[in-house]
Amino acid sequence: MSIDNTKVVDLNIKKENKLLDFSDFQKQNIKFDISKLQEAYNQIVQTKKFDDGGGVTHFGAISLTQIPGDPDSIKGNKARGVYWTKPDKSGKEVSRDIEVDESAYSEFIKDYENTYFKEVYDVLSSKYKLGRVRILLKEPRSTLSWHRDPEPRLHIPIISNPGCLMVIDNVAKHMPADGSVWVTNNTKYHNAFNGGEENRIHLVACVLNHKFN
Repeated sequence: MSIDNTKVVDLNIKKENKLLDFSDFQKQNIKFDISKLQEAYNQIVQTKKFDDGGGVTHFGAISLTQIPGDPDSIKGNKARGVYWTKPDKSGKEVSRDIEVDESAYSEFIKDYENTYFKEVYDVLSSKYKLGRVRILLKEPRSTLSWHRDPEPRLHIPIISNPGCLMVIDNVAKHMPADGSVWVTNNTKYHNAFNGGEENRIHLVACVLNHKFN
């Protein structure tokens, strides 16, 4: 059987656009015990509820650090912090929530000092200049807004599934829950979604001294 080549659609992309650039997802040379991370998470959620950031849909955070002596620094929209988004067809960028002084979040909350997260925090803070450190929840079949943040973010997936992806610009990547540490370029427009049927849980820290090319 002969093929009429005039009716074959050429799906080849220009060579310079064929390879996806994953440089905005940087895996770090650190690894933690995933079983201990999951155990610490289960320990915390027995007594602590996620903060919804002041009533934001599909957002949940448990803060592990705060401004010293200021428990209000982790409540409501301070659990989220400022970001920029393009909410409608105009494509106009607008800011949401309030600015927070990331460098002031230097106190690990005493309620969690007897968990594995304290060991993780001590290791990370010896290698990076950290802002807020939070446990972030992404519920099943939910997504974030298309937005950008003031600084890069450090991710340690604790509970994940193959349907959990982060998208930066037009590149999507799954970060498995295996104890690995990633730094992502959240200063670019990005999103994260959970297409699975269980919660996606990441430890996420703002990183104040990490530069992307």
